[in-house]
Amino acid sequence: MSPPPLPSKDREHLRSLVICHYVCAGFGLAGMAFLVLHYSIMNAVFSNPKLWEKAKEPPPFDPALIVTGMQWFYLIMGVMILASAVLTLLAGLSIRARVRRTFSMVVAGLNCMQFPIGTLLGVFTLIVLSRDSVVRLYEIQQADTSRLPNE
Repeated sequence: MSPPPLPSKDREHLRSLVICHYVCAGFGLAGMAFLVLHYSIMNAVFSNPKLWEKAKEPPPFDPALIVTGMQWFYLIMGVMILASAVLTLLAGLSIRARVRRTFSMVVAGLNCMQFPIGTLLGVFTLIVLSRDSVVRLYEIQQADTSRLPNE
């Protein structure tokens, strides 16, 4: 009996990219947890009127106004982090299924803005998905999927 065939380098690289996409999406969820914790602490500090009573001079700003501004900042950052995590997860699932190559490349470009880990992931994803041999793997997968009977 002969040993099973070894996977090609492209398949290994795609498998590694899938894992890295999952990890990066997990970092996004951890970032959301940190953002919620940070907001809770800042809200508790700026909303506590007793904190401002002990100050020698009143603050040059209205603490309630700061809380309102912080709420908008945290909401916008939360939406951005969550959207990035979901897109990265979807890109990882797409790479695993060898579908939506263009979508994965667009997400890789967006990931490049998240220095340093997202930049590394984005650049390596673009390099691997741009190879002619990987394009052929996607085309083979698409051809196999189109041959399935419609239900």
